[in-house]
Amino acid sequence: MKLRVRRLIAAVVAVLGVVAWLVVNPESYETVFVGSGEDGVSAVGSDVEAAASGDGSEVSGADVDSSAPLAKQVLELLEVKGRAPKTGYSREMFYSGWPTVDGCNLRQRILKRELGDSAVLDGCTVIAGEYDEPYTGKHMVLTEKSEVSKIQIDHVVALSDAWQKGAQYMDYEMRNAIATDPLNLLAVDGSANQGKSDGDAATWLPPNKAFRCQYVARQVSVKYKYGLWVTAAEKEAIAGVLEKCPSEKAVGVTIPD
Repeated sequence: MKLRVRRLIAAVVAVLGVVAWLVVNPESYETVFVGSGEDGVSAVGSDVEAAASGDGSEVSGADVDSSAPLAKQVLELLEVKGRAPKTGYSREMFYSGWPTVDGCNLRQRILKRELGDSAVLDGCTVIAGEYDEPYTGKHMVLTEKSEVSKIQIDHVVALSDAWQKGAQYMDYEMRNAIATDPLNLLAVDGSANQGKSDGDAATWLPPNKAFRCQYVARQVSVKYKYGLWVTAAEKEAIAGVLEKCPSEKAVGVTIPD
């Protein structure tokens, strides 16, 4: 009974937060997950999230932003250069751990975002739930906290990749924004995340082909938002994926008129 009351209170607070965000940022919502498909073309799923402005906020919306630019258009705006040296890279150059956002750890907020209404909470901590894991495409049912703990929060644009493609020349505040922006964060299968490591689209794509269009669109969006570049091989790989889904939208970014 107490757990049910806590979940109800959490749901009310979440809804009020969503309303407040959408009033201030009505353009900032985007699709998150996919339907199935064998040709690699992503379908719009039921989950929708807003790309926060880099402050670690978590928000949700109800519709796709039809005014968002195409991912292939944003790709053409990215600078193409070789990798800079990895010298000096460490995760601490971006962040020292998940920040607390409105009283809750950012990791827990991302988990709650992905698990949606199925999430069972103990305070801020997600202890159970289920969702369609994007990198593998598997429907994961997490029945206890130890199972939830195996889910990893991935930086869609890996921090090492960001470091070698512009972030090392930025100040700490900008690098921290890259590391904690929900646009650049997904809750994913741990083994798939380990397989990705710090690869870019030229070296790794999700095994779940139905998610690849949304995956590279999100990478393009993050790199455009923070002024990161791509290598020639990376651009070619992303363009190859987007050829299968030319109407795929960018996420959480706009192109100035």
